[in-house]
Amino acid sequence: MENIGLVLEGGGSRGVYTAGVLRYLMEQDIYLPYIIGVSAGACNGSSYVSRQMDRNRAVNIDYIDHPDYLSFRNFIKKRQLFGMDFLFDSLPNELEPFDFEGFYDAKEEFVVGVTDCISGEAIFYKREDYKKDILTVIRASSSLPLVAPIVPFNERMLMDGGISDPIPIRQSEKDGNRKNVVILTRNRGYSKNPQSFGWYFQRKYREYPGLLKALENRHRVYNETLDYIFEEERKGNVFVISPLEKLEVGRIERNKDKLTALYNQGIEDVRKLSEPLKEFLS
Repeated sequence: MENIGLVLEGGGSRGVYTAGVLRYLMEQDIYLPYIIGVSAGACNGSSYVSRQMDRNRAVNIDYIDHPDYLSFRNFIKKRQLFGMDFLFDSLPNELEPFDFEGFYDAKEEFVVGVTDCISGEAIFYKREDYKKDILTVIRASSSLPLVAPIVPFNERMLMDGGISDPIPIRQSEKDGNRKNVVILTRNRGYSKNPQSFGWYFQRKYREYPGLLKALENRHRVYNETLDYIFEEERKGNVFVISPLEKLEVGRIERNKDKLTALYNQGIEDVRKLSEPLKEFLS
């Protein structure tokens, strides 16, 4: 399986679909040599690399009703809807321990995409770049405007990787992967509409013109990337795994039943594709 990348889209709570897909791949002992993800994709990808089969389900579903995970109380107290300290400190270090040793010992390359708030460009951190700071770069990649603070790292100011490069297939290709498995968190036929940003948004990020520009272009980049992915799929260079049905889960979801159903949908969807997937990987 040399020169095959695994590309993981973000999508907030919709990332439980990816968690289900990765659960099945881990069951089948399918580990690709190169994984790249943004936001929720990077979160899920890290537990895949550390070989923690049930961790993504626990983190994404079991703790969802914890008040420090996702609540308006967080927003009022800390100006962050998702409790970033809870998600990237309490959970991985205490409640649902992340296997740091397993992660750092793993042979797979794991790349995290972030957005540079000054320039607006996508920055990609590889193992040699983040070294022991994997949680910091994943936190940066998961920090959404308005609901989470900007994360400083390596003299840059960073936010959600899904803004500048929502499905980073071209980076995977640039890193030498001629074939890619892409896990999407939207069903086929979806396209992103332009977003409008009000005066408060413009004022809050006025010092970060690159970030504002990247947000303005986000729908265009997203839709162009999807077109490219499906074009490469037709050529036989890409294997797409995406929800077969339209999702009932939004970016921010607290309903455990809906989240569990989407997680199971991820497992079932990839199970149905298991034979063509194995053929693609061979």
